[in-house]
Amino acid sequence: MSEHPIQGLMATAMQSIKDMVDVNTIVGDAVEAPDGTVIIPISRVSFGFAAGGSEFGRVSREKSDEKETSPKLAFGGGSGAGVTIQPVAFMVVGQGQIKLLPVNTNSSVDKILDLVPELIEKINETVRKKVSIKKKIEKADGEKNITTEVENE
Repeated sequence: MSEHPIQGLMATAMQSIKDMVDVNTIVGDAVEAPDGTVIIPISRVSFGFAAGGSEFGRVSREKSDEKETSPKLAFGGGSGAGVTIQPVAFMVVGQGQIKLLPVNTNSSVDKILDLVPELIEKINETVRKKVSIKKKIEKADGEKNITTEVENE
């Protein structure tokens, strides 16, 4: 049995995608800075693939040696693929540290994560202030009570 035309379309498109996308596309080649720091680009790769076709009305085909016609379906089809490569971050390795520097900080999740340490520090400051004020009030009340007791004696 012969290969259906859609198989050839799909095989060609899949091979083209395979040639374009590999692990080096996601984690790029490392670049070394003059100070010895190594920078590694990291990307997000998305791709889509579609193939389709249809067989149309029967077409008569004449066999050369038997001089009779056998029906064969006409085929029309197509395939396509799309690839998107988006830089996500740079991993910076050097000076005894590893840092992940995001490229797009517009993400609300990234903003929230960046604000968490600052928020915790503000909460700690507020609690410390309240505790300090409470201690001052208690101390002032204690001194007031001592003064009142001394005056009453």
